[in-house]
Amino acid sequence: MSRDSLACNVCPVREIAACAALNDREREELAGLGHHRTLKRGQSLLEAGADNTVSATLLKGVLKITSFDEDGTERILSLIHPAGFVGELFAPSAHYDIVALSDAEVCVFPRREYEKALERFPSLGRAALRRSSNELLEARSLLAAVTGRTAVQKVASFLLALARAANPHETGHASRFDLVLTRGEIAALLGLTIETVSRQLTRLENERIILRDGARGILIQDAAGLSQVAR
Repeated sequence: MSRDSLACNVCPVREIAACAALNDREREELAGLGHHRTLKRGQSLLEAGADNTVSATLLKGVLKITSFDEDGTERILSLIHPAGFVGELFAPSAHYDIVALSDAEVCVFPRREYEKALERFPSLGRAALRRSSNELLEARSLLAAVTGRTAVQKVASFLLALARAANPHETGHASRFDLVLTRGEIAALLGLTIETVSRQLTRLENERIILRDGARGILIQDAAGLSQVAR
C-alpha cells in the first residue's frame, strides 16, 4: 500500500465523482484534507468492528463491501466502481469490510474532516447523497439477482447489475465490463454451483446475448435480450 497527496487535475473521475459539484477553490480545499492510496487485490481499506476513521472515493479498480455470517460465510453486499463513494458517515465504528477486488486506487479522507466538508459545501453534500442513493439502488439490484429466480435469471440479473454499476454515468448500462469476481464468488453470491454459473454464461453466449472477451471481460451484445432473460 502506498499513499500520496491528491492531484485533482489528473483525477480519472474528476468530472463524475461527488467532488465534481465543487468549484476549483472548494475542490482544492477538499483535496488538502485527503491523500491518494493504492490497494492490492484482497487488501482491506476498512474492516468491520474497527474505528471508522476514513471515507474514500474510488478512482480505479473495484471494491466490495462484505459481511460475514456467524458460520464465517462471506456475503457480498455491494460492489463499488470508479467514482463510487465508500465509508459509513457519522458512525463511530465500521459495520462492514471494504476490500479491493482488483488492484485499486482511492482518494482517502479522514471521516470527521469529510463530514465537516459536507457541512461547509452543501453542493458536495447533495452530490454525495445522490451518489449514495444510486449505489443503494445498485446494491438492491444485486440482492434482487439472488432472490426467487431460476439459474439463468440469476446470472442475467447479476450481469445487468454489474453493467449498471460499471457505467460511469448515472443512467444506462456499460456495454463492456470485467467480471472481477471469481466463478466461485459468483456462485456463492447467487446460491448456485460453479458449474451452473459456467453453464448459464455459456448459454447466454450461445444465444448471442453476451460475448466473453478475454479472461474476465463481458461484452453485452443484446441488452434488451439480457433484460428479458432476467425478468
